[in-house]
Amino acid sequence: MKLIILNKKKVFILGLILILLFGACIIQNNSFILTSNTIIGDEFINKINSLLSGKEKVAYLTFDDGPNQTITPKVLDILKKENVKATFFVIGKHVEKYPDLVKRAYEEGHYIANHGYDHNNKIFYKSKESFINEIIKTDKAIGKAIGKENYSARVFRFPNGYMAPLYKEQKKMATSLLKSIGYTYIDWNCLNNDSMKKYTNEQLLNNLIESSKNKNTLVILMHDTKDVSNSSLVLEDSIKYLKSQGYVFKNFYNLTN
Repeated sequence: MKLIILNKKKVFILGLILILLFGACIIQNNSFILTSNTIIGDEFINKINSLLSGKEKVAYLTFDDGPNQTITPKVLDILKKENVKATFFVIGKHVEKYPDLVKRAYEEGHYIANHGYDHNNKIFYKSKESFINEIIKTDKAIGKAIGKENYSARVFRFPNGYMAPLYKEQKKMATSLLKSIGYTYIDWNCLNNDSMKKYTNEQLLNNLIESSKNKNTLVILMHDTKDVSNSSLVLEDSIKYLKSQGYVFKNFYNLTN
């Protein structure tokens, strides 16, 4: 048997080659935030956690509870027309039902974030394992829809928001679980109340205007559904109003450098 003896110089060169090859794999497989081992995790999470205290006039438009077969395409059409990139907090079981809509949103530059698989608090907070499973199942559904294995959205929104009084103790526990899988969460500081009751288009716009007063960075809550009020009917006017007030639209990809 022939032995191969490597001196220090050869070992160094071999190690350097392996590092470069590994780095190339990361670049190829992790455009934006695609996998659970992305190297930008901590910095990105810190930016998300401080987003609501931003001093610049930036609007982050977010949509919960989709995708929806009739409303999501209309929302995407308007966003494309207005050249606005948004963030979609999707529900896993809906992603599995309408994967093409998620793929379209992703390919058009929108951030696909995680809103859980069932949007059911009883399932979410049944156990630690159940909570983690809700997130992982949703990430897998997103990854399958957009063709990105090991996708990790990194950003989660609690059903009804973290600030809602229901399940408060369970949510506190859940924040440490999120951290353990490289996740964080975000609520909002501006909304049109489209999920509260049936509003006219004028009322929805006025709700948004009132909610945005005297605020710099906005994280805006809307829904790409029509379960209560239909935000797609007033979305274009809402965007134009915010632009007229000097807001620049961004989504969470803008925080990844």
